[in-house]
Amino acid sequence: MVTGAGNGLGRAIAVELARQGARVVLVGRDEAKLRRVQGEVGGGCQVAVSDVSSADSVRDLADLIADQEVSILVNNAGVAGPVAPLVDVEVAEWDQVFAVNVRGVFLLCRAFLPGMVAAGHGDVVNVASVTGKRPLAGRTPYAASKMAVLGLTATLAHEVGPLGVSVNSLSPGPVSGPRMERNFRLESERLGVSYEEAERAFTSRAAMQRMVTEEEVAHAVTAMLGMSGLSGADIDLSAGMIAR
Repeated sequence: MVTGAGNGLGRAIAVELARQGARVVLVGRDEAKLRRVQGEVGGGCQVAVSDVSSADSVRDLADLIADQEVSILVNNAGVAGPVAPLVDVEVAEWDQVFAVNVRGVFLLCRAFLPGMVAAGHGDVVNVASVTGKRPLAGRTPYAASKMAVLGLTATLAHEVGPLGVSVNSLSPGPVSGPRMERNFRLESERLGVSYEEAERAFTSRAAMQRMVTEEEVAHAVTAMLGMSGLSGADIDLSAGMIAR
């Protein structure tokens, strides 16, 4: 199961998992986008429309596929949130970021971990971010939410590890695509600099002086699933982005 599978990282992860032989359940709020990914992935792929921030919606999702075993859960759904100083962030904006980025991970794990525990095996990969491990001015809600995901991952790994379930997180650095383009536009407006300057200021912190790609993140997920001893870990995939 891959959440936020309608585009971006979720789409890339779903495509790669299917390529490796997994039967993928695509979860997201936009059915049209999920159907497009379904067409790309091909046979054996299932679409499930759900809002991960809603307990009722996640319960309906669990009921929908109650006859299937979910052995891999990739909690990828997330929102970027506002780009603004903390004092200018609205309460509703803060709550939306945490509802999707943190509550969504909690709800999906609560719904599908019991099946993994009953089976005696399973893998959870929570998509976090290097932004949860280092300062990023103007992105307090997002940074705080991703740090929360790291704490959730480490603690949950100790709860279910003895029961045969591995829980890990993957922290991408800046991933090239529409979301980062949006962030760079907002940052350039906030600082009064060009789009190119905002992008360079961000990527200059990386050893490779670039962003990672969606495909690199997808390959990292499948590589983590192949590491049988990996538990409670956070993998930094950031092209060398400074994470402190």
